[in-house]
Amino acid sequence: MSRVQLALRVADLEGSIAFYSKLFGVEPAKVRPGYANYAIAEPALKLVLIEGSEGEPTRLDHLGVEVATTEEVAAATLRLAEAGLATFEENDTSCCYALQDKVWVTAPGAEPWEVYTVKDDADTLGKSADDARDACRITDPAAAAKSGDAGAETGCVCGPN
Repeated sequence: MSRVQLALRVADLEGSIAFYSKLFGVEPAKVRPGYANYAIAEPALKLVLIEGSEGEPTRLDHLGVEVATTEEVAAATLRLAEAGLATFEENDTSCCYALQDKVWVTAPGAEPWEVYTVKDDADTLGKSADDARDACRITDPAAAAKSGDAGAETGCVCGPN
C-alpha cells in the first residue's frame, strides 16, 4: 500500500498529538521522544496549488480534509467542538473555484485546518474576482471563533475575506 506523507515540524509535540488525535479521531501509531506518527487510512490526501507572488518561496497555505457531504461537515463541526477545539464555520462560501461548506480549526502551531465539502463550481478563486490573488487571506480561525470577527488578517487560508 502506498501512502502520501505530510511531515510537520511542530514546537509543541504533546499539544499537537492531542490536536491531531481529535482532528482525525485516532491515536498515534507510534510515539517516541520528539516524534509521533499517524497511520491514517481515511481521508486520502488532496493537493491544492494556489499561485503566490512571483519569486515567493513555496510555503504552507492551509491544510484540509475534503468530505462528500454537508452533513459530514456538520458532524465534523460537532465532533471538533465536543473535543474542545475552537471552530469557525462557513457555509455557501466561494473558495478555490468552488462553492463550499466548511469548518475551520487551528492547531497549536497556528496551522489552519478546514473540513469542507464542495457543493458546486464557482467562477473565482475567492469571493471577489477583483481580489483573486488575495481572495484566500483570512483570520486565525480560532480567534475568529472566539471573537466572531472574521476580518483581522493573520494568515493565508481560504475563508472569510
